[in-house]
Amino acid sequence: MTNEVTVPLLPCASIDDIETFYGVLGFRTTYKQRKPNACVGVQREDLHLQFFEIAGFDPEQSYGSCLVLTADIEGLHRAFAAGMRAAYGKVLVSGTPRMTRPRARKNADGLSGFSVIDPGGNWIRVFRNAAAAPMPAATPAGRLAKALANAVVQADSRGSVGQAVRILDSALARPQADDDPVEQVEVLVYRAELAMVLHEPETAAEMLARAQSVTLTEDESERAAPALDIAADLAAAQVGTV
Repeated sequence: MTNEVTVPLLPCASIDDIETFYGVLGFRTTYKQRKPNACVGVQREDLHLQFFEIAGFDPEQSYGSCLVLTADIEGLHRAFAAGMRAAYGKVLVSGTPRMTRPRARKNADGLSGFSVIDPGGNWIRVFRNAAAAPMPAATPAGRLAKALANAVVQADSRGSVGQAVRILDSALARPQADDDPVEQVEVLVYRAELAMVLHEPETAAEMLARAQSVTLTEDESERAAPALDIAADLAAAQVGTV
């Protein structure tokens, strides 16, 4: 048998909030009913999701989750980010809903992934399709890179932001002469992002300032460009929050 389709059915507190949010991400509503049970279906190209409403449901206590495999993880993230910027003026990185950024996951054989946490507290975990992806780069050997990889697993995969913060703060508190400056920038920028998740704007601003102050060679500046782009995005999102 071929051509089977599996559609996740996920809980939420309000199908209206779900419909609005996924509309921001470029989904269209395929089905909606109020009675006998409130539910809604949304679709974006080949990505189908359905949701059912539970009175009094707490999104912070949700265990709802599903996996999405795609050959173009960066393109999908850019599309979602563009929708958020158009609707909210920024990419949502804290609270519920929010979205993480594509990062290599050591607990997924190094494949890149990001997560959308929707108004129902469901984690839509987007990963690069291994069948269509090139082999991941070698695991970074630097001390800070290892700390970053471990923190990403805790925060972006498991939602344990506090544990990720402890990992990064411990690494940053013990600077070493042979630390890679690019890895230092990457750790500081991710630490700033986690501070925003925790609604700690002053810490986020401090980490972004530290990242900008790291001395980089021309080659290092090129390598650090993706992290510095994220830093600029975070700084823009922070305007008016400090």
